[in-house]
Amino acid sequence: MTQKIILKISKMSCVSCALNIEKILKKEKGIISVGINFASEKASIELEPEKISVEKIKEIIEKAGYKANDINNESLKNHHHDHHRIEKEEEVRKLRNRFLFSLIFSLPLIIMMALSLFGLYIPQLIIRYNYIIQFILTTLVVASSFYLWQNGFKGLVRLSPNMDSLVFIGTSAAYFYSTAVSFLNITQADLYFESAALILLFISLGKYLEAVTKGKTSQAIKKLIGLQPKEATILKNNQQIKVPISKVKIGDMILVKPGEKIPIDGVVFDGYSSVDEKTITGESMPVEKKKGDIVIGGTINKTGALSFKVTKVGKDTMLSQIVKTVEEAMESKAPIQLLADKVSFYFVPSVIIIAFLSLIFWLIVGKSLAFSLTVFVAVLIIACPCALGLATPVAVMMGTGLSAQKGILIKTSRALEAAEKINMVVFDKTGTLTKGEPVVTDIISNKEHSNIEILKIAASIEKNSEHPLAQAVIQRAEKEKIELTLVQNFQAVPGKGIKAEINKMKALLGTRKLMNENEIDYKEIEDKLNELENQGKTVAILALDKEIIGAIAVSDTLKEYSKEAVKMIHNMGKKTAIITGDNKTSAEAMAKQVGIDYVLAEVLPQEKAKEIKKLQTKNNVIAMVGDGINDAPALAQADLGIALGSGTDISIETGEIVLIKDDLRDVVKAIKLSKYTLRKIKQNLFWAFSYNIIGIPVAAGILYPFTGWLLNPAVAAGAMAFSSISVVLNALTMR
Repeated sequence: MTQKIILKISKMSCVSCALNIEKILKKEKGIISVGINFASEKASIELEPEKISVEKIKEIIEKAGYKANDINNESLKNHHHDHHRIEKEEEVRKLRNRFLFSLIFSLPLIIMMALSLFGLYIPQLIIRYNYIIQFILTTLVVASSFYLWQNGFKGLVRLSPNMDSLVFIGTSAAYFYSTAVSFLNITQADLYFESAALILLFISLGKYLEAVTKGKTSQAIKKLIGLQPKEATILKNNQQIKVPISKVKIGDMILVKPGEKIPIDGVVFDGYSSVDEKTITGESMPVEKKKGDIVIGGTINKTGALSFKVTKVGKDTMLSQIVKTVEEAMESKAPIQLLADKVSFYFVPSVIIIAFLSLIFWLIVGKSLAFSLTVFVAVLIIACPCALGLATPVAVMMGTGLSAQKGILIKTSRALEAAEKINMVVFDKTGTLTKGEPVVTDIISNKEHSNIEILKIAASIEKNSEHPLAQAVIQRAEKEKIELTLVQNFQAVPGKGIKAEINKMKALLGTRKLMNENEIDYKEIEDKLNELENQGKTVAILALDKEIIGAIAVSDTLKEYSKEAVKMIHNMGKKTAIITGDNKTSAEAMAKQVGIDYVLAEVLPQEKAKEIKKLQTKNNVIAMVGDGINDAPALAQADLGIALGSGTDISIETGEIVLIKDDLRDVVKAIKLSKYTLRKIKQNLFWAFSYNIIGIPVAAGILYPFTGWLLNPAVAAGAMAFSSISVVLNALTMR
């Protein structure tokens, strides 16, 4: 029997660390599979408990220099602990302060370098004590970034070098080399204090920005948890007792008053009400609940009091299942393994080996120790991964800035990779393609009554109703500035409609059932009723003194640019699909209206992610567009999650791209901008790698004696600076 565990891993500095942990764990007996997600700092491990314990795994990880903690996903209450959030905030604060400290002491070095470069006036005192000033300033920068040296050194000692190891070797070589030649009074030697300081400054900035953006996905889970009320009202011995949600047991009787949230899943025992399930199912139409109907925790009771029997608690509730689905979809994603990080696993040890081999080679062929050390330092400085480190963030910063100006937030680098491969866009229906609010779409009237009269009578009757659909009729009447008539003997007929008296006539407004019970013939409008219902609309029939005078259809309506957006996606050569909890007839009617290719109807919230997964197994690369909490698992499962800014916080946190303006045409813009940014990243990485592929052999002396001058570490530092500048300039062309 196997067991699956998730551990929180801290102290990882790059993808190389994640790969090192995987490599170490895979060697252990009893471990079946290991997946380390560097972005979320989580390890998903499948093991055989009889062969290896969880404590042993944690011990192995900690021995490798990292920290491992358990994550308990058993129930919603376990997610309320804020310990990790406080830890992350403290880490971000420390990294920010370290970066600012480095920046303060790097600025004088940058100014001095600029003055020297452009031949501008430098005071004689500064020139005389230049090496001491540079030494003091660089030492202060090294002190503020000393954690990078520590991490890099530890990686070397454990024989598992990472990007920090290369930063450590390169910057410490430049620093100690410059210190030695400064205080030994070797006047002809060049100083590389600026190189060491600037590299540490850039790396500190990168670490800070990474810490700020990493772990954002956990906010989605916290907000999902927030949907569940903390207390429930239990009915016991004819008394109402408030208890914490954790104390509720299966079989307990719960009372929910109008306007309250339903705390947990159950079956209605007594009462009648209308329940807004939009937060869970995503559907705008409130659902009428009576004895025997199922209610879902996290939804809102609108009109009447409900008593229900608890059927599910803890991890079995629908809300918990949605939380679990979101977590699993998030953890199944590959980490942001851009090319620079992947190659770093092999690049770091390779550079160290090349540097030492160059040193030994030149000593063997009879060159002096000073010359051989110069080559060694040149290789390390030229190979320091500054350009590689900048290649992705500068392009991402430019791309995301450009996108933000157009009302599109690109939240992850992974989204940029995914956008290039998208071949199908899947839309949620309610609140995404549609407005998410019911409105009057059609009014049917007979020859004796006009549409305005039908609306006036219906709105007058509905004025006393608490039914959410009544609001659509009343709002339409208000829009038409219709003065309503006084209604008497108002009576709501649960699940069927309304009875009332208006102008001394008996009025009925409601379903076919209500008409049949009152022996009213509606055959003359039957065809029209069927036509409207086939379009997914809800129709209320209106009768006066046993005669049908008209009907009113209420439905969710399309957003302004839905059709246009779908057409634009088709023009890009991509397929489209709609996914909804609606019935098939209604969903197909909507798809036909918008021009969508495929329909996935009657899909429960927790099944949306499964449906996306099914599509992915058929060679589809999916972009999911949604706005509701029920879309969160699907947004997380899709190759690219696109959330509408008008949607819930949960979908916005889960989505990797957010459309601020709530304009579906921005889906196309987002895909195009992502592809453009990714193209720039690839160009940057090409230049960064090309520079290393050419620069390292040259620095190692492969072209000596033809280009002996290239072995000077000053040239190496200049080449390194040029590679970084070229990468930044290429990103700036995105403007």
